[in-house]
Amino acid sequence: MRTLAKSAILTLSTLALAACGGGGLLDRDRPDEFAVQRQAPLVVPPDFNLVPPSEGAPRPVGNTAQEQALDALFGGPAPRSSVETSVLDRAGEAAPGIRSVVGSERTNTVAKGRVTRDIIAAPEGDGQAAQAVIPG
Repeated sequence: MRTLAKSAILTLSTLALAACGGGGLLDRDRPDEFAVQRQAPLVVPPDFNLVPPSEGAPRPVGNTAQEQALDALFGGPAPRSSVETSVLDRAGEAAPGIRSVVGSERTNTVAKGRVTRDIIAAPEGDGQAAQAVIPG
């Protein structure tokens, strides 16, 4: 019985290995993907009378690549609305080192806890009697 199992495994592995070889029914002529279309010849672009910048000369005035990309995506700066201008005027100028001060370990912070966070996130009531008051 053991010899029969060994010979069956040997026969199956030989057939599986023979299936990996070329030839047979599945071997056919396939088109060459590079021969389907002719490659266009390389063309040298025209000169356009461009001259390299002289050394030490100031750069020509123009937008940077980042500004050009923003203009292409968003169409340039949009005018501010009166509400936005009012909010910015009321906010005033930020202190020059505000980011350093806020991130400092000497800045005192108070942990309000999960209860305060939950109250702010989901206030009580259905909101039917809610009012918005804009100070004038």
